[in-house]
Amino acid sequence: MQKPALPGKKLPFTRTREGGVSTESLVRMEPLRPGEPLPLLVRPALDGVDLVEWAAANRDEVESLLQKHGGILFRGFAMRDSADLNRFVSAVSAGPLEYGERSSPRTHVANKVYTSTEHPADQEIFLHNEQSYNLNFPLKIIFMCTVAAEEGGATPIADVRRVYERIPEEVRRPFEEKGYMYVRNFGDGFGLSWQEAFQTDDPAQVEAYCAANRIEVEWKDGGRLRTRQVRRAVAKHPRSGDTAWFNHATFFHRTTLDPSVRAAFEAAFHAEDDFPNNTLYGDGTPIPVENMDLLRGIYRDATVRFPWQVGDVLMLDNMLTAHARDPFRGPRKVLTAMADPFRWDDVE
Repeated sequence: MQKPALPGKKLPFTRTREGGVSTESLVRMEPLRPGEPLPLLVRPALDGVDLVEWAAANRDEVESLLQKHGGILFRGFAMRDSADLNRFVSAVSAGPLEYGERSSPRTHVANKVYTSTEHPADQEIFLHNEQSYNLNFPLKIIFMCTVAAEEGGATPIADVRRVYERIPEEVRRPFEEKGYMYVRNFGDGFGLSWQEAFQTDDPAQVEAYCAANRIEVEWKDGGRLRTRQVRRAVAKHPRSGDTAWFNHATFFHRTTLDPSVRAAFEAAFHAEDDFPNNTLYGDGTPIPVENMDLLRGIYRDATVRFPWQVGDVLMLDNMLTAHARDPFRGPRKVLTAMADPFRWDDVE
């Protein structure tokens, strides 16, 4: 029988087997819901298990499980603040990344740990893969709950391997052949300013960044900016080899907006090209609304959600699993960090 850990003594680190716990293991692994592989739930099997030290000692196994399931929920460990999250990210990756080419309002907490998106609490944030519109994106995104909302506020997730498989070929093919175009407008009073998005007040630095990242720049009157970038919609994971629907085409499309927000934009802007965000096929032609409706339905059918508990850590393979945010009521604080940079140019 496993002896209890003595004060000041570290628990022994032993490898675990998915699906149960032995007297020698430190964590218990099981599906969060029977029959649903996403996410894998990992909990301490003994008092005093340090998640960061266990993850560091079992990093290869954690990586293998992450690629298999797409996401791991660590629950019941003594994880409290941004310092704990930073230690965990460093244990399972090369360390946290800066949040660049921004599209969402966040607050920098410390050491490349940020708050999750600060969009209004009454609005849904649709499923997406973090920074898939960037030429450089994170392979991992990690969340930690420090304050759970009174109502709502889940971070829904969806396996985008399943999403890809469910998209009819006639809908998928134009995206595979053309990619998609992401159009952004800055300075019209909606969304982030270009200064916030690119973290500079210097137009020359914006132009240099965009030139290096294959983004077309169009300066409009009054210092306003429009950018266009064409990106791929499908990717093969560099480690697992799985094919995934990895893009922001649905997330940024004008029809994915909350109906009240969309109505306000339609009243404010005469042309779709002036919306704060929109997507088209890569050749600039419109994506049929019925195709967007179908894609949103496929995403929602693949969605898994669960209520946050304080101390929860959710690690996602960013290429295999999309994430979202439900509306909520009451205080809510979820921290996030990104890790393991990868380049679209190196994706098959």
